[in-house]
Amino acid sequence: MDSNNFPGNCGAGEREARISSELVARRHFRMGHGIGRSGDINEVQPKAAGSSLMSKLTNSLVLQVLREAGAPSTASAFVVPMATGMSLVLCLLTLRHRRKGAKYVIWPRIDQKSCFKCMLTAGFEPVIVQNKLYEDELRTDIEALEKSIEELKAENIVCVLTTTSCFAPRTPDRLEEVAKLCKQYNIPHLVNNAYGVQSSKCMHLIQEASKIGRLDAYVQSSDKNFMVPVGGSIIAGFDKNLIEEIGKTYPGRASAAPSVDMFITLLDLGKQGFQKLLQQRKHRFNHLKQELTKIAEKHGERLLDTRHNPISLGITLSSFHGLEGKSLTQIGSMLFTRCISGAR
Repeated sequence: MDSNNFPGNCGAGEREARISSELVARRHFRMGHGIGRSGDINEVQPKAAGSSLMSKLTNSLVLQVLREAGAPSTASAFVVPMATGMSLVLCLLTLRHRRKGAKYVIWPRIDQKSCFKCMLTAGFEPVIVQNKLYEDELRTDIEALEKSIEELKAENIVCVLTTTSCFAPRTPDRLEEVAKLCKQYNIPHLVNNAYGVQSSKCMHLIQEASKIGRLDAYVQSSDKNFMVPVGGSIIAGFDKNLIEEIGKTYPGRASAAPSVDMFITLLDLGKQGFQKLLQQRKHRFNHLKQELTKIAEKHGERLLDTRHNPISLGITLSSFHGLEGKSLTQIGSMLFTRCISGAR
């Protein structure tokens, strides 16, 4: 780590960070330097052996977790001290260097603000592809997506930004078919996998898309998938060079706090503990599905048939009249009142 100055010497300990408050020092385990160096968030810093080694170990553990969760072909991954939206911005800015002059991001619609704002913050123009209704489900309109590619021309497109984790009646995007199109037209493919690590289905979609088509990188939230405080995410992909390039796009050093949280949590859970949580989530999702079906039928409604969505459920509201013009708060209050009265 310090061979450029002292070939026969390896120092240890934090040599740079000075912390005034003893409480703050304990909170950060006296590792105040952060992670990375000025030109690369993943580069080791000789002045901070503790933080650097902890960061390297964490990234190795995270890579193993993603492989165990259902994407064994993942080549590289690292924890970044930003939530999912800003991490997607970092990926988009990296693709800018590879796609000179391109300004469009093709985006199958999902009504979540940070997904939309990440494209605007990166300085690109979103091209929204409306989803298509198949019975109860809103699914990716592959024909409309390909039409957008042909109209805009591949060289003008930064990437296609798809989503795995979403709310019913929307389903995860059809990653495999999108990946085939991206490979056919030589367009990067970025995936918002915000809370998809906990779903074997979402991870399977990512794995298969990378095998049969093109999938460059996928991003997931650390708090949503690993029960740590908000503030970090994991950027991963199947091209090690691209993931390293994304790390080098981050300017300056970064906070080590999200990496420390992940490191402690993964050591605490262990492989078996994490797998147990994945199984519990599946069991509880099925239980929720059964109970929601009963509640819906009791009130003359039905559970939506969204079999392609392994995370979220929805029910019809056909018996509610006069909802037009009412706020979500008012609708929620009506639903709450009805459920409480039904329980009684």
